[in-house]
Amino acid sequence: MTQKERMLAGELYLHADAELAADELRAQQLSERFNASSAADPAERRKILVELLGNIGEGVEVRPPLRVDYGYQISIGARTFINYGAVLADVGRIVIGADVQIGPNVQLLTPTHPIEPEPRRAKWEAAKPITIGDNVWLGGGVIVCPGVTIGENTVVGAGTVVTRDLPANVVAVGNPARIIREI
Repeated sequence: MTQKERMLAGELYLHADAELAADELRAQQLSERFNASSAADPAERRKILVELLGNIGEGVEVRPPLRVDYGYQISIGARTFINYGAVLADVGRIVIGADVQIGPNVQLLTPTHPIEPEPRRAKWEAAKPITIGDNVWLGGGVIVCPGVTIGENTVVGAGTVVTRDLPANVVAVGNPARIIREI
């Protein structure tokens, strides 16, 4: 099994791999083009995102700068808005539903690293997928940790760190996130 196949399967893999380096370079180059693109040319921006991302729905707006690892592990549903400074660390799959609102400087972080010092020193890593349900609102500066699912219609307050799944139809805030009310 190649390192890329291991990564895509969610298993431990070594990041220092020629195939993964080529994929990462491709994503960096496309991201640079996207981040330098003009707001006056939304068709060109969309064209770059279609090439960069695994799937992008109709009516999606992403404001640069955008940072990704590979891009092809990201799926964004229709009519979703992603504000400035998003970091979508897509070592694992990131699925963002339709009609999602993502505030500035939000981080969706799928990579994980071993707790044990020797495998970490040897540069082994893995990932756990992130799923954001339809009509979710992530306030500015939210951090979503590996393996988290956020249910539809949920609102996550600015600066919240989401370490565990959140159900549908709640408001959550804090570090770590805690549910403060149902919607």
